[in-house]
Amino acid sequence: MKNFFKQFLVEDWVVTFLAIPLLVIAGLAGEFPAIKKVIAIPSTLATTDAWISVGVLFLIALVVLYIGNRLLSRPLKGLFWSFVVVFAVSLLAQYIAKIPAVKYYGFEAVFFSVIFGLIIRNCFHIPDWLKPAIQGEFFIKIGVVCLGATILIRDFLTSGAAGIVQACIVVTCVWLFGFWLSRRLKVEERAGMTMASGVTICGVSACIATGGVTKVQEKHLSYIISVVLIIAVPMIYLMPLLAKWIVPLLTDNVAVQNEIMGAWIGGTVDTTSGVAAASDMINDAANKTAMIVKATQNVLIGVVAFCIATYLASKGGDGKLHRPSASLVWEKFPKFVLGFVLASLVFSLLQNQHIFPDWEAKKLAETSMAKTFSTFFFSLAFVCIGMDTRLKDIVSKDNRNILYAFLGAQCFNIVVTFLVAWLMFGVVKPALGW
Repeated sequence: MKNFFKQFLVEDWVVTFLAIPLLVIAGLAGEFPAIKKVIAIPSTLATTDAWISVGVLFLIALVVLYIGNRLLSRPLKGLFWSFVVVFAVSLLAQYIAKIPAVKYYGFEAVFFSVIFGLIIRNCFHIPDWLKPAIQGEFFIKIGVVCLGATILIRDFLTSGAAGIVQACIVVTCVWLFGFWLSRRLKVEERAGMTMASGVTICGVSACIATGGVTKVQEKHLSYIISVVLIIAVPMIYLMPLLAKWIVPLLTDNVAVQNEIMGAWIGGTVDTTSGVAAASDMINDAANKTAMIVKATQNVLIGVVAFCIATYLASKGGDGKLHRPSASLVWEKFPKFVLGFVLASLVFSLLQNQHIFPDWEAKKLAETSMAKTFSTFFFSLAFVCIGMDTRLKDIVSKDNRNILYAFLGAQCFNIVVTFLVAWLMFGVVKPALGW
């Protein structure tokens, strides 16, 4: 019996179990609105309520970290003061990301977390007492499991057949091209998978989820996320201009134009906030279609992560793909991905069965709470990643090739998504009356 429980005392299982209480809290947010008010990332630090939220988030993360280290037999000495610094830097990053002007341009908290971590690592010496809480992978995996609860099956279905078909075609074609191009440019395989996911699905969240699955090097992951967020800025302005110039040449029907433009923007701009800003420059109708298409593609992050995990678990020690037994695949499969998938399925079921009190709402309090947890733990993770990364690694030749692969894949994405959006929303949907 002792050996049976011992197999669960590894990081993948531990973070999955530690995420369960967080998901339970998230699941109660609709029934008890005070939860969402207390457990929130504050947009200001000038009120008592904001500092109460800060204190609650600090205690939750500290308890999770202590229990996790205890179960994993990691040293507890010095953990508190080390975590105080990591948390403070993360709080600063999240506070800056909440500034309206910053939020408008699509820069998320993880971007500033990486930047601040890099500054600390490369401008100052990191003393030994600061090292115990620098556990980026631990925080990432908890955030990924919580992220699963934000992916509802209903969001995949609301776009109708046209949106679903577009999402499946675009994600498949662009991901395969992005990965192929990255390998042609000699980008390391796992970094190529992570980059392809970021440019294809939903930017930062996809990078983090697949990065956790592939176990990509931290220097590559932080660089890819930085590229995603930086490239998203010009895309916010480029895509509306392209859409207004090209789409009217295809049809005179204004309603169809709006759907094509929205679907094109929703499938190409990598951040959700960027999609909202770009499509809003056209009109409300285009904005609605863009957000639905974006949500539909976001759901596929779980499918892509699962496929990548299965592929990597099937590779032998020689790096070649084999047909191992189911038990071997299970042994190598990252268990926190199962936590991600199960969180999505459970929250989708609870919403579909009308168990959540706000099940009809467009944005559920329960998934919003889960998103708060995932964003919070991702921010902690990338402070740690920044603190573990040297700037000379960021400007290495390998990273330059990642940039070239990303730009090539994004150009391919713009062309393919335009063709598919025009075909599905401009030809097939009007013809079939979907």
